[in-house]
This record gives sequence, C-alpha cells and structure tokens, in this order.
Amino acid sequence: MLLHTGIDQIDRKILRELTTDARVTVAELGRRISLSPSATAERLRRLESLEVIQGYHADINLQALGFTITAFVRLTCEGTRYKPFLKFLPSLDAVQECHHLTGNDAFMLKVVLASMTELEDLIEKLLPYGSPTTSMVLSTPLERKRPLRF
Repeated sequence: MLLHTGIDQIDRKILRELTTDARVTVAELGRRISLSPSATAERLRRLESLEVIQGYHADINLQALGFTITAFVRLTCEGTRYKPFLKFLPSLDAVQECHHLTGNDAFMLKVVLASMTELEDLIEKLLPYGSPTTSMVLSTPLERKRPLRF
C-alpha cells in the first residue's frame, strides 16, 4: 500500500524511526533500516523534497511550563470579519491550532494557557471578530503525533 506517490517500505521504516527519535543520526538511522549513511541521507532529502518530512522540532511539554489549561474555542465569523480575523490570528500566542470549518462555526481554535484570566482575556480579544464558544479540556485520553499506519 502506497500512501504517497513514491513512498515505499524503506521510506515507511525511516518515518517510523523518526517518529520514535527525530534526533537519531543519519548513520544510526541507516543501521536501523539496513542502509548506508549516504543512501539514508539521500532518502531523507527525497522525503523532505516531497514535503513528507517538514523539518525537525522539539516536542515541548507545555504543561511542565505552567500552561495547564487547554480549551477549544469555536468562533462564528461574519463575512466582513473573516479576513481581519485571519490577519489578527498570528498575534494570539495561546492559539496552538486553528481550523477553518464547515457548518455554523467558521473556526475551531485549540488554545493553551496558564490561567483562567488568560482564557478570559483571549475570549474578549475574539469578540470583535465573532461569537466564541469555549469548551474546556478535562483530559486527553489519546493524542497521536503520527498516523496510525504508514
């Protein structure tokens, strides 16, 4: 089964290894998947050029830094407020994700904050752009950082 044009079983092994340890050296990655370091590096470059791999990053535990409140904010947004909201959106540091939706709500925001006061301030900042509806996250029984299969 191919998930992306040109992705084969070796590429899938590379992706599985990188999701386990993105800091692995090219030489060690090659050993794990039975390729030479140069062949492994070439595979990585190809996966990057296909945009299957889009950079490497640290997985930061925001809760350990004091950001203990996670919420989802649905935002209705009238047509004239849509573009101004999109321009304003990058200034909201608490927003971890923003999804454009079908249905009554225009956007779904995932926000992470340190206090209820910060949540209240964020909601007030959203009011000029539409009507926010907030749902607090009590717990996260499942969070996937990668697809179930690839």
